[in-house]
Amino acid sequence: MPVIFKVLFIVSLFPITLAVLGGYLRYRQFGHFDNDHPRQQQTQLTGVAARVLAAQKNAWEALVFYAVMCVLAYVSGIGLQSLSYAAWLFLLSRIAHPVFYILGMAPFRSLVFLIGWCSTLYIGIQSMVSL
Repeated sequence: MPVIFKVLFIVSLFPITLAVLGGYLRYRQFGHFDNDHPRQQQTQLTGVAARVLAAQKNAWEALVFYAVMCVLAYVSGIGLQSLSYAAWLFLLSRIAHPVFYILGMAPFRSLVFLIGWCSTLYIGIQSMVSL
């Protein structure tokens, strides 16, 4: 299996993992889950719990962008092995992103976000050029 699809599988686990962590922190902060109004309860999160929720939302967004670029690469017929380094770079950036987000290290979080975004964009551009 090409690396870009292995990375896709791995990063697809990140939003769910962050959701589990966020749920634990939400329960810890409020002492219960408000299943009638969960989104309203989430808006009241503070500190680390709020940052985990934000990291989870960003993980979903990054996953969608990366998945679309993977499909584009596959459809374009480009040699997927040529995109391996970009895929690994994306994975490393997505591992670092929630860590920096949770720790409140905004400049580093923004830097690794940009690295991941550029590596994904690179995959898309290379795919388009190969058409």
